[in-house]
Amino acid sequence: MPGGRLTQQERQQISLGLADGLAYAEIARRLDRPTSTITREVMRNGGPTAYRADLAHHATERRTHRRRQVTPRGAAVPAPAHGRDAEAVREYEEMFTALLMGQGLPKMMSRVLTCLYTTDAGSLTASELVQRLEVSPASVSKAVAFLESQGLIRRERDEGRRERYAVDDDVFYQSTIAGARSSAQLAEAARQGVGILGSDTPAAARLENIARFVDFVAEGITRAAEQAREVLHTKAKAPSDGTAEPSSEHGQSPHR
Repeated sequence: MPGGRLTQQERQQISLGLADGLAYAEIARRLDRPTSTITREVMRNGGPTAYRADLAHHATERRTHRRRQVTPRGAAVPAPAHGRDAEAVREYEEMFTALLMGQGLPKMMSRVLTCLYTTDAGSLTASELVQRLEVSPASVSKAVAFLESQGLIRRERDEGRRERYAVDDDVFYQSTIAGARSSAQLAEAARQGVGILGSDTPAAARLENIARFVDFVAEGITRAAEQAREVLHTKAKAPSDGTAEPSSEHGQSPHR
C-alpha cells in the first residue's frame, strides 16, 4: 500500500527498473508510490548503480531493529516542534541525506548537514549533534571539521561560550563560488597543457576546448550565484503607510 513500508518484491521491481534505465518517477508510478520514496530508497542503499534489492531489504530491517532498541515500547518521545509529524520529519531527513550523498558528500557529513538544515535555530553544539544523530563525538568532530573546510558550516560561540556549528543563507552561495573557482583552476591547467603539447596538435585542441567550455560554465555559474544572492538578500522597503512596495534599481518606480 502507498505510504507503507516497501516490500522485498517492490525492491526487486526497483532493482529491475534501475537496470532498465527507468527514471525514479516511472518506477514510482509502476509501484503506485511517491517518487520521493523511490529516490530515498535508492540513494540510501548504494545509489542507482550499486542498488541491490536483497541488501537494501536487509539493511532496512537492521535499521528498524536498531530504532526499536533505541526507543523501546512505552518510552517517552519528545513532542516535535510546531506540531510536526515526527515520522514525516525523520523520513524527510533520510531522503535529504541520501540526496546529499548522491552529490558526493560522505554519509556522516551528509547527516550532520541535514541535521543543521532542518533545525530551526540553524546551529547545534557538538553534544546536541551526538544526541540527535546517536553517533560518537569523534564521528561528529570529523564531520564538522570536513564541512568547515568546505565552507559549508561555520563555528560560533553562544552566550555560554559553548562552541556551536551553524549554517546560514549563504552556505550554498559560498559552496557554489568555491566550485566555480575549482573549475577555473581546471581550465587554467588545461591551457597549460596546450603549450606543453603543442598548439597545433589534436591533444592541445581537445584541452583548449575543455578550457573554453569550463570557463564559460564557471563564469555563468558565478554570475547567476551573484545575482541570486543579491535578489534573495534584498528586502522590500515598507513605506510610511505600512504597505510593502517592491524596490527597483536607481530608485525608479517599477511602474512606468
